[in-house]
Amino acid sequence: MEKQNKYHLIKEFLEIVNAIQRRFQSEDDEEKQWMIQNSPNPIVADLMKEMTVLMLHVLDAIGKLEPVNGITISKQFGISKGSVSKITRKLIDKQIIIIEYLPDNKKEILFRTTSLGKEIFCLHQALHHQIDLGANRFLQRYTEDEMQFLVSALREVLHSSWIHTETIGESTASSQQNAPTNIEPDTGKDLRFLTVTEEMNEINVMLNKLDSCNLKKAKAILNDVFFSVYED
Repeated sequence: MEKQNKYHLIKEFLEIVNAIQRRFQSEDDEEKQWMIQNSPNPIVADLMKEMTVLMLHVLDAIGKLEPVNGITISKQFGISKGSVSKITRKLIDKQIIIIEYLPDNKKEILFRTTSLGKEIFCLHQALHHQIDLGANRFLQRYTEDEMQFLVSALREVLHSSWIHTETIGESTASSQQNAPTNIEPDTGKDLRFLTVTEEMNEINVMLNKLDSCNLKKAKAILNDVFFSVYED
């Protein structure tokens, strides 16, 4: 009975992971609405309607490191060079950032925020501060022992691969053997629940970037089970 319960819990866990990803996507819209509603500048509010999550992340990187080049943004924030190049062009077109050159090196392009870009950057920081407050209020409900367990579980997920593991076949076989015998096999459903999908990989990538600004992900994760990608 204990093994059967564990089998069902694993299936439920993977269902929740997919639900979390859908919730993250809807929260992207919620965050954008918060920034629009809390912007004192109508120009910024209008620009926010066109801003994507990735654009905000690139702008956030520039605001923190300016003047900064695209390679540094790509390395420190895990954004591909192609995406950085594409996004910076859009931000320049919207007069959110400008290009700057080193006096002794005209080939290296540096990015710096404009006054408009600084407003959006500060507004984005205010959003993350709001998220941090909400996450802290949420996490206060847990005891120290519960928090230690959650932190330990998240750390293990952070450094584990659900694809490249020697025991993946054994684990899957064991789970299938321990499944209730009165349930008709559904190969497609079991594969969906018991194998790592592309969505799971994206969540794993997001966990690798978890920091204070991403605590809202932990909030959503902890609300159901634990963990967490996001995407443009």
